[in-house]
Amino acid sequence: MSQVVVVDYGIGNLLSVCRAIEAQGGAVTLTGNPDEIRRADRVVLPGVGAFGKCVSEVRRLRLESVLNEYRDSGRPLLGICVGMQMLFTTGEEFGEHEGLGFLPGRVVAIPPDVAGGGKRKIPHIGWNALMPSRTWEGTLLQGTKPEECVYFVHSFSARPEMESDTLATADYVGFNVVAAVHRGPIMGTQFHPEKSGEVGLRIVKAFLTL
Repeated sequence: MSQVVVVDYGIGNLLSVCRAIEAQGGAVTLTGNPDEIRRADRVVLPGVGAFGKCVSEVRRLRLESVLNEYRDSGRPLLGICVGMQMLFTTGEEFGEHEGLGFLPGRVVAIPPDVAGGGKRKIPHIGWNALMPSRTWEGTLLQGTKPEECVYFVHSFSARPEMESDTLATADYVGFNVVAAVHRGPIMGTQFHPEKSGEVGLRIVKAFLTL
């Protein structure tokens, strides 16, 4: 059984993430203890709210260095929502903030204006279909079918520098949301798998079995 640590830095849908992991057979520990993070088979980095606040709390609690150690170990790490955004180099929410830098790229605002006129509702809230950017075989989405829907709540979207890091996108009124990223053991979902019903649970299961 996978020993999964959900990183507790005071921000995120912590209990719902833990319940989703347990429902798929994972043994989960919710902790901000660096030693427990180091010992984990798999780590989940959740996050809700503003990029800068989340990353500043990770640093205030001195968790950045242990997350770097864990990344270098080659074991699986999953960022969810703002947790995914923090994997990137820079976030632009309420000023420019340095991310963890596990993946090169920026996190930028979803534009409210639609090309040709009209407005998008910000934040983007609700169910949206996943579309492949590359093959899903052997990835976090290996048990997911194109156009299955997952649940989003966000105002900012990642823009990876490496096209190959993007695993799936979702169209939001003509704006291409990066919905999932995957590079080796580093994975992320902009959507909330723990709030995405059966589809989300399959994604959690894939994370536990990759």
